[in-house]
Amino acid sequence: MTTNNHIVYIVDDDLRVREALGELLASHGMRAMAFGSAGDYVGADKPDLPACLILDVELPDINGLDLQRQIAAGDHPPIVFITGHGDIPSSVRAIKHGAVDFLTKPFSDADLMAAIHAAIAQDREMRSERADLRVLRERYLELTPREREVLPLVVSGLLNKQAAAELGISEVTLEIHRRNVMQKMAAASLADLVRIAERLKIPVTHSRRAGGS
Repeated sequence: MTTNNHIVYIVDDDLRVREALGELLASHGMRAMAFGSAGDYVGADKPDLPACLILDVELPDINGLDLQRQIAAGDHPPIVFITGHGDIPSSVRAIKHGAVDFLTKPFSDADLMAAIHAAIAQDREMRSERADLRVLRERYLELTPREREVLPLVVSGLLNKQAAAELGISEVTLEIHRRNVMQKMAAASLADLVRIAERLKIPVTHSRRAGGS
């Protein structure tokens, strides 16, 4: 029975390879979508599921390594390269740019399945991280302009009186804004808020000045 909570994409110009891989995946209860070219893969509608991309290096329209580079900026599944003409520079390039594995034909079913499972597990983790980041961004957007000014001052380590002086407000008002920031960002502690700011890449341009108390 084929599972529906993940999917494997196969991009190979050899129909026999696509069919063989599809049968292998089906025997392991895994859903697959196969494409004969990079263009077909890129242009296809894909389900929003954890995935793995099995990618041939030599394709009719583009080199698989070049496709890896082109899609690197987007949210794409982890790649398992397969090729009948493997070489060390190509494998090094593929792994350096994030490929899970680089398999030279003929490869064993066990090696391929191990790479696929690793890729899907990696994609699940990346998807979870992206989802968490989306939540943090949504929370950040709920902050008022003043609270967005307070946040980097707080995580920089400035004392309340120093941060208040920086913004030209009273220490009591600063404390109110700080409490609101903590609540809206769902930060359990200052250390938690610092980690959140790092994940959101909020620039911190201040540091705690010596002698402040």
